Amino acid sequence: MQEKKNILTYEGLRKYEDELHELKVVRRQEVAQKIKEAREQGDLSENAEYDAAKDEQRDIETRIEELEKILKNAEVVVEDEVDLDKINIGCVVKLLDIEYSEELEYKIVGSTEADSLKGKISNESPVGKALIGCKVGDNVEVETAAGTFTYKVLEIQRSR
Repeated sequence: MQEKKNILTYEGLRKYEDELHELKVVRRQEVAQKIKEAREQGDLSENAEYDAAKDEQRDIETRIEELEKILKNAEVVVEDEVDLDKINIGCVVKLLDIEYSEELEYKIVGSTEADSLKGKISNESPVGKALIGCKVGDNVEVETAAGTFTYKVLEIQRSR
């Protein structure tokens, strides 16, 4: 079975590459130093610093593995080539929430990069899935766990 592609924007790709570099080059050395210092204290069976450093090392190695897997299966969306006639991954969309007369702005990204607190929604989320392919002026009904919402597409633009 082929592994799922991780759709990323260039911004997302850079973020993951930077994090991977930081973990491999800086954090690994910091933790190795902590482990070395803890070992020099003697008895490891009751050494909390040693245990904490080993836990941190395990967490770092797990994250490195996750990042390498994400990057290995990455498919980068070239945002400059995104068709602005319809909503797709890599674009920023302005919506009007019909019920609350509130304007919303989302960047449509792959699921790996999604972060609703930063306005980045996944193409696989209910809202993202419903918006893909819509054009300016379209009304879109979205069924979510919280109920059905209707949005009007106001604008589609390239991400900044």
